[in-house]
Order: sequence, then structure tokens, then C-alpha cells
Amino acid sequence: MTNPNPKSLAIPPERYSLRERLPSISVLGPLMALVLAVIFFSVRADNFLSGQNFSLILQQVAVLGVLAIGQTLVILTAGIDLSNGMIMALGNVLVTKLAVTAGLPPVVAILLALAATTFIGFLNGTLITRVKLPPFIVTLGMLNIVFATTQIYSGAQTVTGLPNALTFLGNTFRIGGAAVTYGTVLMLLLYLVTALILSHTAPGRHLYAVGNNPEAARLTGIPTQRVILLVYTVAGLLYGIAALVLVARTGAGDPNAGGTENLDSITAVVLGGTSLFGGRGLLIGTLIGALIVGVFRNGLTLMGVPSVYQILITGILVILAVATDQFSRRRS
Repeated sequence: MTNPNPKSLAIPPERYSLRERLPSISVLGPLMALVLAVIFFSVRADNFLSGQNFSLILQQVAVLGVLAIGQTLVILTAGIDLSNGMIMALGNVLVTKLAVTAGLPPVVAILLALAATTFIGFLNGTLITRVKLPPFIVTLGMLNIVFATTQIYSGAQTVTGLPNALTFLGNTFRIGGAAVTYGTVLMLLLYLVTALILSHTAPGRHLYAVGNNPEAARLTGIPTQRVILLVYTVAGLLYGIAALVLVARTGAGDPNAGGTENLDSITAVVLGGTSLFGGRGLLIGTLIGALIVGVFRNGLTLMGVPSVYQILITGILVILAVATDQFSRRRS
């Protein structure tokens, strides 16, 4: 009996078609929209195409970008979080009042504020998983509770005179001719770490499975309720980090912050290609979606367009993105 030719037993290298090598349409679509928006405003708005202006856009997007990470995790489980802007506002007031009014060391104030926002996220998750209330109702109710709590605790007064440690994330360093804040760097690091967790760990795969088909996920042994509870808790922590970025950017504790950030974060997530039905989407898409929101607002401001039209255009973009998601879902 002759030995088989070793070459015939060698495992052929995997070959991928050009289509398989390309990024998915859920990333290419938002990326193309971002490129088109940049080209449009470069032609229509003076001073748009400059390193300093792009640096400003990144600074403006940093708070929304961090909030949108938490919103993405929630939406991937087929949930929604309407309270994230108000949770951020409460964290923003808490950390500044604890450091300025109560005189606590900044590190202690930061840890207490993060603990508070994380607990609110945990409370949202508990009501959804244990009491079985719809995420929309839970987070809508929490939005009002946290808003009232923030106003009562702050006396509707802005907190100023912050210690330098609370504004550190607003400090800048230069890359070329552009100034980049440490808050922007933190946002990008959070995207990188969260994306790696989603794509390379079992909890990340469980999250997608729960969002795609919770019953099938449960039958395979995935603790679906625990996954959802963890997602809302982690989202609360991320909203607290967004509050720190906001404090560093504005240099004050503003109880009226976060009024529109819930819808803005949903807009960024949907524009980035994440399905509102759960189980499908990439974090890089959310980052691109947040940049689209930032580019549109910056470009329209440079063109002198009133802010009310910016809200109008943002609403149209959201409806178009959701319609595209619905159409794609029907086809699949």
C-alpha cells in the first residue's frame, strides 16, 4: 500500500471572494453617507475643511459617542434606553456638587457619581428582567424620575469653580495643527475595548444571540435575563463616563444638560446600521453614525442654518435609516 501524496492531503488555503473581503454593507452604507456629507459641507461651508474644525467636531461628538456605546449595547438586545441623557445629567451634577459643594476629593466624587449612574442602569435592567416591564416604559419613567431628582438636588443651579482634576479630560494635546482632547481619546479607547469584547468574547456573542432570538438563546443555555441586566448596568456606567467627558468639556455641572441626548444617541446608533429589532449591528457603525450627526450639525452651523432645521434634518435622517433597516430585514 503506497502512502498518499502529502500534497494531496494538505488543507487548501481558504479563499475568499472580493465580496467577502469587503466590509459589510452595514458599515459601508454609513461610511459612504459620512464621506458624502463631508464632501457636501466642504463645498458649501467656509472653513469646514480644516484640521482645527475636524478637531472641534470630534470634541463635540465625544459626549454623544460615549452615550451611543451604551445605547448600542441596549439596542442590540432589542431594547431601548430613553433615560441615558438624564442619567448623564445626574452624574454631571453629582460629581460637581460632591467635589465643589461637599468638598470631597475629586477621585471620590468621580467614583460615587459612577456608582450612582451604574446603579440606575442596574435598576432599569432589574425592572425589565425581573418585573417584566417593557424597556420603553421603564426608561421613559426613569427619564422623568432622574430629571426631577437632578433638578431637586441641584436646585436648578449650575455648579462652577471645578477643581482641575474634573476638567482633565478637556485638556488638549496637538497632532499636527489640530488640538485633540483627552476626552476624545477616551471615547475612541472605549469604542475599541467594547468592540473587541463584542466580537471576541463569549459575553459579546451571547448579547447578539439574545437580541437575535431570545428564546433560541435561552434554549442553548444562555442566561438571557442576566445578559440583559448586565447590559443595562454597563450602559449606566458608560453614561457616567459620558458625564465626566461633559463636565470636562463645559467646565461646569449643568442640571439642564442631556435634554436631547437620548434621541441623538438613538440617531447615531440607527444611522450606524444597528437594527432597532436587535441582534444585528457593529460598534464601528455607531461611531460613524455619531460622526455623521456631528458633521451635519457643524456643517449646518457654519452655513448659518438655524438649529431648528438641524433638528428637522436629523429627524429625516433617522426615519430614512429606520426605513432602510426595515427594508433590509424584510429582504433577509
